[in-house]
Amino acid sequence: MPDRISKPKRPRDINQLAHQIVQESTQEYPERDEPEDVAVPEPDKPEKNPHAQALGRLGGLKGGKARAAKLTPERRREIARKAAEKRWGKSS
Repeated sequence: MPDRISKPKRPRDINQLAHQIVQESTQEYPERDEPEDVAVPEPDKPEKNPHAQALGRLGGLKGGKARAAKLTPERRREIARKAAEKRWGKSS
């Protein structure tokens, strides 16, 4: 997800909210503690196991074809009819 600049959170206290509204309307903002150009380090992302990725890809590549080859024409027709009923709202 892309980084987005978010608006500051509005305080719940009515006096603090009024103060923030005045600051925003007069464009007076409090000083920040951090300089803006400081890069924030990204958290470490866990690396994926390349062997598990390869096995998952192999199963995914042959899964649909292998299932279709095992199905009888009657069962394929039944699955297709059920899918059409769900999709188009028809019941037979």
